[in-house]
Amino acid sequence: MRKEEKNAIIVKLKDYLNEYQHFYITDISGLNAEQTSDLRRECFKNDIKLLVTKNTLLHKALQEKGVADESLFSILKGNTALMLCNTGNAPAKVIKKFKDVDKKNPDIKPVLKGAYVEENVYLGANQLSVLVAIKSKKELLGDLIALLQSPAKNVVSAVQSSGSKIHGILTTLEKRG
Repeated sequence: MRKEEKNAIIVKLKDYLNEYQHFYITDISGLNAEQTSDLRRECFKNDIKLLVTKNTLLHKALQEKGVADESLFSILKGNTALMLCNTGNAPAKVIKKFKDVDKKNPDIKPVLKGAYVEENVYLGANQLSVLVAIKSKKELLGDLIALLQSPAKNVVSAVQSSGSKIHGILTTLEKRG
């Protein structure tokens, strides 16, 4: 590969890293054609961009982007696939779904090498359950709105029930009088 081609790939990787907020570094090398197709289909459904890349080119793109975490660079060995997304836990859920198919085999691919989610670095396959549990911005906003609405609903409910009680008392008094 010529230097111009490498530079073009680095620029393209950097553009993807700027376009997406989160990325996962995985190893999908052991998947057969059908499994790879299933993984790509699942990624497409979940708005995840899946790229297979060279470690040195990804390393340079990460440096140029300003992700200067040495621990991320240390996992750039062997086969590397990049999963890019704007929902922090989406790739983790996809990886977990593939792992759940064959729970007896812990080495089933894809294997999580590391992730950069919410400006934090997660290293190793043991971080998968942590990443699955991370809530997206939309999920957090939904939880917050539900919490804020709960007391308001209670107040409205109390006022409505009090109003009907008062109406009932007034109606009874009117009938007596």
